[in-house]
Amino acid sequence: MNTEYLAKFYKKTYTEKIDALVKAELLTELQADNLKNEGVDLGQDIGEHMIENYIENYSLPLGVAMNFLIDNQETVVPMAIEEPSVIAAASFAAKIIGSAGGFTTVVSERMMIGQVTLKDVADPSTAIKKIKNSRQEILDRANEAHPSIVKRGGGAKDLSVRLLESDPSENIPSFLVVHLHIDTQEAMGANIVNTMMEGIAPYIEELTGGTALLRILSNYATECTATATCTIPSYKLKTTNFSGEEVRDRIVEAAQVAWVDPYRAVTHNKGIMNGVDAVVVASGNDWRAIEAGIHAYAARSGQYRALSKWHTNEKGDLVGTLTLPLPIGTVGGSISIHPAAKLSRTLLQEPDAKRLESILVSVGLAQNFAAIRALVTDGIQKGHMGLHARSLAISAGAKGAQVEKIAEALKKAPHMNLQTAKDYLSKL
Repeated sequence: MNTEYLAKFYKKTYTEKIDALVKAELLTELQADNLKNEGVDLGQDIGEHMIENYIENYSLPLGVAMNFLIDNQETVVPMAIEEPSVIAAASFAAKIIGSAGGFTTVVSERMMIGQVTLKDVADPSTAIKKIKNSRQEILDRANEAHPSIVKRGGGAKDLSVRLLESDPSENIPSFLVVHLHIDTQEAMGANIVNTMMEGIAPYIEELTGGTALLRILSNYATECTATATCTIPSYKLKTTNFSGEEVRDRIVEAAQVAWVDPYRAVTHNKGIMNGVDAVVVASGNDWRAIEAGIHAYAARSGQYRALSKWHTNEKGDLVGTLTLPLPIGTVGGSISIHPAAKLSRTLLQEPDAKRLESILVSVGLAQNFAAIRALVTDGIQKGHMGLHARSLAISAGAKGAQVEKIAEALKKAPHMNLQTAKDYLSKL
């Protein structure tokens, strides 16, 4: 990738942006022509086969975040999102972090978890012993249920058992849960895991004398995590009104608030997910599964807390760390059939699943840095209102060059609202 052609990308026209991606060797001429002329929205023939009762597509803007240096590899990140300022904030943060060495990531082994939940187990202790003694037989039966993933090097690798104690105060009985730990390779793996759980359930019922109530994957992917770290010298944090050390300390303090206060933690983590979800959607993955698992991970201590941590190292640098469970895939589902997902994979330089995890967690950390930095310096509204002005201009009916003219006027107006935008448009 030749990033010199991507400089000041945000100032280019639409055609210039596409041409720049070609010159940067991220798109071919043919892909660029298709993008300009045909776009990447779903055709009716594909949409009708993806969901039930299809009537039309609901589109989101697809943009690219710049300046990301992830494990010493320059990366342009596609993001599908409707919220203004997210892509700009990610690019801004990535530029600062990139100038300080970029993001360093560590990705765990990619293990998905499947569950068979049993009810009416008369003797849980004996049942647990039988399950553990039959570990290999259970794993073999799971792998026989989906042999193709085994041929690719994946499959069921381990087993564990959990007893969910009864709660008489809520009239809830005890349940016995069998976990399989499954390597799904490049797939997110929901169908693989579910097939295996259904395959082993009758045998587990036979072993325990219980009844299988649930046979399905867990979206709480605690064995499929990625961690991103960045280190920023304090002098790079200086603003017009604050020294670098002041900004550093205020970021650390803001992160501490989000660690102890769930009300702040939710908003803190929502900012992280602005970036993560946008890339998950662009890549064709299941953002509902990612959201559910990540927010559960934020509450793993028993209290909902900030997902990221920021501290000062011995050199006085600001250090940020973010760990997320990321059960994503690079094959399967809509990934291989949605035109926008295919384009996103091309722009990301065809990453494998672990690389995509590294990108996602880095974008989340960048988004978090940008949000906290804005909050503790000029306030979040300065950037938001400029982009909000454009949205108002468009809502008022502005088109083309009118949008920027009205947006600039709205920024100076005593009341930035839709009626004011309409008034300016009528004058134009």
